[in-house]
Amino acid sequence: MTRLLIPAIGTAALTVGFGIASVTGVRWLGGIALIAGAIWCGMRWWQLSGPLRAITAVLIFALAFVISHPLGNVIGALPSVLVVAILAGAITYAITPQRSNR
Repeated sequence: MTRLLIPAIGTAALTVGFGIASVTGVRWLGGIALIAGAIWCGMRWWQLSGPLRAITAVLIFALAFVISHPLGNVIGALPSVLVVAILAGAITYAITPQRSNR
């Protein structure tokens, strides 16, 4: 599994969760997509980079989700989700290098 795939899935989980909630009008349904993505990414980061970095990466995406709400009042919902998702993806890519197997 490539190192880039995990943050890309996290970014997709944020945007797809937003899309599901927007299209269906059912916020918890979007939340399920977001949580499923967080669990999948967290497990992969744990394997790739260890527990501390995995927990940190998941928390970064959770913080991005929280920040997207007030930012959405300023720049709009979709632009807000895209901005925070891309930033969270880039940050988590940077902090989750593959562990060496020495």
